Amino acid sequence: MPQPKTAEQERLADSASRIADWKNWGPYVSERAWGTVREDYSGDGSAWDHFPHDQARSRAYRWNEDGLGGVCNRFQNICLAVALWNERDPILKERLFGLTGEQGNHGEDVKEYYFYLDSTPTHSYMKMLYKYPQVEFPYRLLVEENARCGRADPEFELID
Repeated sequence: MPQPKTAEQERLADSASRIADWKNWGPYVSERAWGTVREDYSGDGSAWDHFPHDQARSRAYRWNEDGLGGVCNRFQNICLAVALWNERDPILKERLFGLTGEQGNHGEDVKEYYFYLDSTPTHSYMKMLYKYPQVEFPYRLLVEENARCGRADPEFELID
């Protein structure tokens, strides 16, 4: 006797047969699009220097979007993401912060704590955890301390 299908198996079957388009929406938004090769229009190919984190909040992306816990349709025509503010930071937290290849002592590095905890294959359920400090986020400190580190040194992290 065949096993009964779970609700998720039903959704997957409906998606495969195009009865329902369960995979049209999902977590297809990048957490960080600044500093990527895709957005590099510099003459020398230095993507990190051409589009750093500081410019991301005031400059439009040409080929993609980014955001915290973002969801969008498969073509990124409509994108939704979370914006946070702890009443201490000078900017809204809309995307992950990190160091460029030149700023990090081991190359590019995102300096945030975020975790994808669960998701069904159809994205009918998704769970993410983002650790946002209740004090001012140490943007400048992370850049300055990592600039002091050499290649043989460990990276300076939020927990330090």
